[in-house]
Amino acid sequence: MAQDSGTSNRAGAAQTANGDDGRAAIRNVALVGPNGTGKTTLLESLLFVTGAVSRKGRVADRNSVGDASAEARERQMSTEVSIASFVHEGIRFNLLDCPGSTEFQQEARNAVLGADLAVVCVEPVVERMMAVAPLLQFLDAHDLPHLVFVNKMDRSEVRYRDLLQALRDVSARPVVPHQYAIGRGEELVGYIDLVGEQAYHYNADGPSDRMALPDDYREREQAARTEMLETLADFDDDLMEKLLEDQQPSEEELLRELQRTLGADQVVPVFMGVAERDMGVRRLLEALVKEAPSPERRAQALGIDEASGGTLVQVLKNFHLPHAGKLSLVRVWRGAVKDGMQLGGMRVGGVYRLLGGQQEAVGSAEAGDVVALARMDEAKTGQILDDQGGAEAVALPRAEPMQPMFAFAVQAVNRSDEVKLSAAFAKLVDEDPSLEVEQDQEMHQMLLRGQGEMHLKVALDRLRNKYNIEVEATPPRTPYRETIRKSAQAHGRHKKQSGGHGQFGDVKIEIRPLPRGEGFVFHNKIVGGAIPKQFIPAVEAGAREHLEKGPLGFKVVDVAVTLNDGQFHTVDSNEMSFKMAAALALKEGLANCAPVLLEPILAVTVSVPTDYTSRVLQLVSQKRGQILGYEAKAGWTGWDEVAVHMPQGEIHDLIVGLRSLSQGTGFYQWSFDHLQEVPDKLAESIVAQA
Repeated sequence: MAQDSGTSNRAGAAQTANGDDGRAAIRNVALVGPNGTGKTTLLESLLFVTGAVSRKGRVADRNSVGDASAEARERQMSTEVSIASFVHEGIRFNLLDCPGSTEFQQEARNAVLGADLAVVCVEPVVERMMAVAPLLQFLDAHDLPHLVFVNKMDRSEVRYRDLLQALRDVSARPVVPHQYAIGRGEELVGYIDLVGEQAYHYNADGPSDRMALPDDYREREQAARTEMLETLADFDDDLMEKLLEDQQPSEEELLRELQRTLGADQVVPVFMGVAERDMGVRRLLEALVKEAPSPERRAQALGIDEASGGTLVQVLKNFHLPHAGKLSLVRVWRGAVKDGMQLGGMRVGGVYRLLGGQQEAVGSAEAGDVVALARMDEAKTGQILDDQGGAEAVALPRAEPMQPMFAFAVQAVNRSDEVKLSAAFAKLVDEDPSLEVEQDQEMHQMLLRGQGEMHLKVALDRLRNKYNIEVEATPPRTPYRETIRKSAQAHGRHKKQSGGHGQFGDVKIEIRPLPRGEGFVFHNKIVGGAIPKQFIPAVEAGAREHLEKGPLGFKVVDVAVTLNDGQFHTVDSNEMSFKMAAALALKEGLANCAPVLLEPILAVTVSVPTDYTSRVLQLVSQKRGQILGYEAKAGWTGWDEVAVHMPQGEIHDLIVGLRSLSQGTGFYQWSFDHLQEVPDKLAESIVAQA
């Protein structure tokens, strides 16, 4: 009989799929993993084998249910979360297909916290397992149950046990194989189900067949199963006692233990297959039905009492659609959400289920479901909304904002678009909170910040595709400063006569350098009324204004100005005259104070797998970075942290080089540290360009 795994002995485990209170069972599952591991292909396969779609789409053909946006299809990769909601065997599945690129991880993290289980897709390549480490760290930090699906097993070139060891090296939770591969690469035959100890033969595009366990795999199967049992026994005293007495647990007992430990995020089960050919997908689906934790269990783990209180939802993602307006994807943690009700002071303008780009109006949704709510204009990603109108006592986890690591200076190509550019950017940021838009008044530039060059280019493509706005993007200008090396005396006189009252102001000042970081200091040493008191503030104001642009063309810092003497006219002197006199004095004096260019230096902490640390040190040195030291990254096995001081002018494309040399895994955090003199030759070039 053709089937993907043994099911006759697993009916007991399936009872948990439908809930004890009569409600329809729900499975909220996030598909996550590094870029290129086949998550969207896995989604298409799951939709096809369950009958949710009649024809399986392909990423290469640009007709998949996931990745429906123009930006995703152009790049043939996920650029935002896609959701597919369907019913299979009486169970409501809400599958969240999350982007794998590190540049879109904020999007994935925001969404995955609304799921009850994460399926982590990986490729069967030992060297690429390190790429999944940041994701596993995030899942573990939030105690989110997860299992691994090793995709593309028909391309594997290494032994299965080596793949399992590579997973163990990057996982803080024990890795428990559910299956053991028979063959590898083009010679992949099938797998052994370690729970039922039954071998299965893969059939491309169809269910698997039972087969006899190959003799040369019996020893490997026994070793893998023993290891699985011993790992599970670490979390169950009864199972440990049975093993010590050489008793084998029944298949039902083993499934219950797998379900319990997975739901408690104590172990990481491993499945395998080839999603593109539907191989192993039915067995994974069976595990999602019978072993995945229920929404109720996740709610209890987060301290949500479903029996008390009103409706409680959390916003996972916002979409701004051309014809449908704003849709907010939410997880219903408690109560029911209905069309027309008030949530967080906003009226729900419709309740919808999504299947990629398709929408189905459903009117209401119960606790545990994931749906889209229409016209929640003020809803923000991560926000918790209830129908009580007051402060919510439940503190639900939110993904920490990721610090921007790349920026463009942007301006509309057509000046007529400048008015609507801000509104369009506001919608982009609402959809993707990891984008930041800043109006840099000092450098006269609008900055768009994000996680990388591709991240920002996708945002600009959305700007063009959705709002018909073309923008020009260039590297941002660096906010250089200038200061002085020596002191000087200066005299400024402003005199103007044009009939009636004239203008007259005369000041004598001393300009001297201050220690780095002191800013601007003004001293008044006028005695004997040489300048009336009411004009002294005007001298200080004039000095401050002139220091906004010094002789090198940049803002002057760390300077003290002392007003020593001056003259005034009883009729013609006024505040403006003394502001002008102060500016003239500084214009003359600063040029004689040996002005020097300063650049902002950032404190940067680079996180990278240890194998790439030496390359990072070379990259930093090439960018005039000062290496302060490096050490093992706390809580990250096989990772280092490199502390450096780096000029802000060199950091623009640091993340591009860092990801290039670390298979996309490296990242950094930064903060302003101090100002430092620019090397003379470079300073000449910067001043000439300015």
